[in-house]
Amino acid sequence: MAQPRAVVVVTGSELVRGARQDLNGPFLARELLELGLEPAEIVVVGDGPEELERVIAEALEADIAVFSGGLGPTHDDRTVELIAKAAGRALRIVPELESDIEAISRAVAERLGRPYADFSHGVRKQATLPDGAVALGLAGTAPALLLEHDGRVVVALPGPPGELRRLWPNVVAHETFRRMVERTRRRTHRVLRFFGPSESAVARALAEAGGEGDGAEVTVCARDLEIHVDLFVEPGGEPRAGALQAELLERFGHQLFAEDERPVEELVLDLCRGRGLTLATAESCTGGLVGARLTSVVGASDVYAGGVVAYANAVKAAQLGVPEELLARHGAVSAEVAESMAQRVRVALGVDVSVSVTGVAGPAGGTPEKPVGLVFLHAASADGELGQRLELPGDREAIRARAAVTALHLLRRLLTRSGTDTRD
Repeated sequence: MAQPRAVVVVTGSELVRGARQDLNGPFLARELLELGLEPAEIVVVGDGPEELERVIAEALEADIAVFSGGLGPTHDDRTVELIAKAAGRALRIVPELESDIEAISRAVAERLGRPYADFSHGVRKQATLPDGAVALGLAGTAPALLLEHDGRVVVALPGPPGELRRLWPNVVAHETFRRMVERTRRRTHRVLRFFGPSESAVARALAEAGGEGDGAEVTVCARDLEIHVDLFVEPGGEPRAGALQAELLERFGHQLFAEDERPVEELVLDLCRGRGLTLATAESCTGGLVGARLTSVVGASDVYAGGVVAYANAVKAAQLGVPEELLARHGAVSAEVAESMAQRVRVALGVDVSVSVTGVAGPAGGTPEKPVGLVFLHAASADGELGQRLELPGDREAIRARAAVTALHLLRRLLTRSGTDTRD
């Protein structure tokens, strides 16, 4: 039996116009991969009826088609009616669903002091499904729906990412969806995350080890100086996957930082938590990006105390206590100032570990002595310190992102090494 083919369709004119970033396509792709279903494609399409009708008709040729968006009460929410048209199904109101959506809408109308009549048309619209479709719960007033069509499975989910993620487990648990998943050849997934080697060096090592094939598929992705290698292994592909993994570890094992999908900020927090340490940040050119990454992790508050964004020299001096004489002698972008920032924020916030970033993110402000992309980092603890000088390529956004991720890796290195004071 052939491997089921899955496609993801994300609808919304605001996505096509670039007004909002698509979060649903990557989420659904990851979830499908975990189930052994690799999406053949992710399509982002606007709300215009002609393009949407074409894309939906093409998607229904796949074994599993997952749609997000277009399930709301307004005129440009067309996903349901066009799925029905492509599948040759009539539309019908589901009384139980209508009753549930009406109750929610009446409560909203009362809270807003508006007549329910303002909502009634939208209630009927959202309670109208293709014949044979089943509702899989509500997020707000938007339902998730599943339709079995010619041995294929069609799923439609709300567009807001929080609502989609809330309803996705209902899809995975449905018997019809589970039957389709059971047709897959389940692959195992090995993860290798490196910090340091170039993407080309990793690709060359894989090629010299024989490359993918024989049941092993490899993807290599460079993300802000990290190299993410994913090995997908079908039954029987273990020998080839093992050989590829062994070659990578032989060459780059000292630069391996994870064998799972936890990001570096989560690893740093776990390392601190495991040793009972607290953490703070002092940032200049990154403007709080290091702190933002740390606080994106649920539960960070038991480790991360906070940070100081000291962009101007006056703030470095007044808020962190960096000596003005040090700033005048070495300049804000210097190893000496980075060291002082890290040491002083650690004392000021009463934490065990700290990291600082100062640099020239550009596009202006560079000099021959201190060009755009020059960044200094420093990590400090009671057990030791590490400093690092970087010359980063790229535009302002790339330099800031790469400086932030390198600061987190500097923390990781400090937390995993012996307690001697070494400055790189």
